[in-house]
Order: sequence, then C-alpha cells, then structure tokens
Amino acid sequence: MDDYPLLNIFWTMLYLFLWIMWFFLLFKIITDIFRDHSLGGWGKAGWLIFVLLLPFLGVFVYLIARGKSMGERDLKQVQENEAAFRDYVQKTAGSGGGSADELHKLSALKDKGDITQEEYDRAKAKLLA
Repeated sequence: MDDYPLLNIFWTMLYLFLWIMWFFLLFKIITDIFRDHSLGGWGKAGWLIFVLLLPFLGVFVYLIARGKSMGERDLKQVQENEAAFRDYVQKTAGSGGGSADELHKLSALKDKGDITQEEYDRAKAKLLA
C-alpha cells in the first residue's frame, strides 16, 4: 500500500465510476434510439452509426438534439408500465372476489323471479365447487 498513495486510489475510483457512468449513458442512448417510434429506420441507423463511430461526440450531440424527447419517452414508458401493472392487479384482485359477486347476482335473479330455486341451487353449487 506504500507504493500506491491514497490520492491515486481516489483517482482510480473516480475513473472507474466515470467509465461505468459513460457506458450506462451510452447504452441508455442506444436503447432510446431503438425505442423511439417517431424516428424512421434510416434515422435510427444514422444515429446508431454516429454514436458508435464517434461515441463522445455522438452521445453529446444526441443529448443536445434529442435529450428532451428522451425524457418524455422515459416518462411515457413508466406511465404505460404503471397502467399495465394497475390493470393486472385489478384483474387479479377482481377475480378473487368474483364468486361472492356472482352469488349476489344469482340471489338477485332468484328474488326477482327470473330463475327458480332449483336453478339457483345448481348455479350456487357450480360457483362454490
């Protein structure tokens, strides 16, 4: 440890952190290029070539030119995922209490006289089975 001073450890950790953040940003931009539906195939190919051949310049130009819409696409994706999750939870939770609702509907039908007692008993046994 004597031949590697504390400041060098700090700089090494900083370079490692910046290197990881750079790749995170690069992959984020590449996924955003493919996720953008308003961009055509040639536009996607052009941005991808630009970002891969001249990575520093390509990433910075992409962030300047399309950074705002990149954030809007992220927000839209999060909202779609949240809506899909809510829909899934509502469908799943709704099916758990379905038999009680069905029994209530059957009882109302029997009370109105739309079904007989025998039909009610058969439907009730079917629901509870």
